Amino acid sequence: MHIGKDGRAFPEELRERWRARSVGSVWRRPSDWYHPAVDALAGAVLHDGDPATPAWDLGRARGESGVGIGEAVDDLVCLYRSTGRTDPPMDAVRALNEGWADAQAELVLTGGCVDAETGLPTQQYLGVRLAEAYLEAERQDADPASLHGLAVVDVAAGHVTGFLRAARSAAAGAALRSAFGTGHPMATLGGGVFVVLTRTDDDLDARIAALRADVADRNRDVDVRLATRQPVRVWHEPLPGTHAAALHRLTQLARPEPWTGIPRPALPPTLGDPRADDLPG
Repeated sequence: MHIGKDGRAFPEELRERWRARSVGSVWRRPSDWYHPAVDALAGAVLHDGDPATPAWDLGRARGESGVGIGEAVDDLVCLYRSTGRTDPPMDAVRALNEGWADAQAELVLTGGCVDAETGLPTQQYLGVRLAEAYLEAERQDADPASLHGLAVVDVAAGHVTGFLRAARSAAAGAALRSAFGTGHPMATLGGGVFVVLTRTDDDLDARIAALRADVADRNRDVDVRLATRQPVRVWHEPLPGTHAAALHRLTQLARPEPWTGIPRPALPPTLGDPRADDLPG
């Protein structure tokens, strides 16, 4: 290990162990792993310094380069395990998430994380907001499901393309923003499926009734109305126990565009049959 004039060890050795562990397990593109921010974080960890600031810087760098939040957190875990520890401290995880979210927020403002048809954020951005929800539960020493849930919204009555899909998506996006407002993170999952992060004290019945009425009102065109589920199908799920499980659930619910096959089968029952759990509207 190299020692500088100040008596402090350079982080190169730790950095290379970290890189090898990450690239060998969780990192998808080895060529884009290195960023100058990794040296600062490796140095902080090596010398038992405060990791918050360099972790925030690295999270922002990862977000700016298009790395997903799950991959970024897994990479952070690899750093700490390279030192013989089991997991990173919550302060480092929180700072990494906040830096990543900051980068994504700028992308949202410039359209980088916004779906063009719906005007809503994408699945990856919702993943960051979910991370914040889990950190909030951690701070309160609470079960995440006691604070938040997921409202799943399906407006599609069948597979459509071109103008009809764009018109249906735009109407659904506007209705979701109107019904839930900016205080509720939400995202499009493709093909007319959306997810909203709800709070346990929400009046969901009232919000969903407003959503269904608004979607119906906005879809006055006959063809668009025929391509839109009437009434809008909605069900609610408790937030899973971990952030990783929540990201996996979003992946399960996602309906990529374009979907090939007409009509699309109903989503399989998960966490209770959604058809039986439709909230009244």
